[in-house]
Amino acid sequence: MLFVTIQELEAAINYWRNQSPAMGDELSLCSEASALAKPYALMIVQGSQRIPLDVLEESARSAIQKFINTTQNT
Repeated sequence: MLFVTIQELEAAINYWRNQSPAMGDELSLCSEASALAKPYALMIVQGSQRIPLDVLEESARSAIQKFINTTQNT
């Protein structure tokens, strides 16, 4: 089973926020950062350090995998 750490989620959220800054009067997050925000918040509340990739929603799993693939190639 593959896991993602809270540090990786935070880094991915920051990466996506840099790629596509919040917009509008309400400062809405881009879809990737938004998808990662819920599991990140839940991990903070629960005191978790890692979460299995397979429990993430498809949009969050896709966002974290794109982040990992992009940052590993740099």
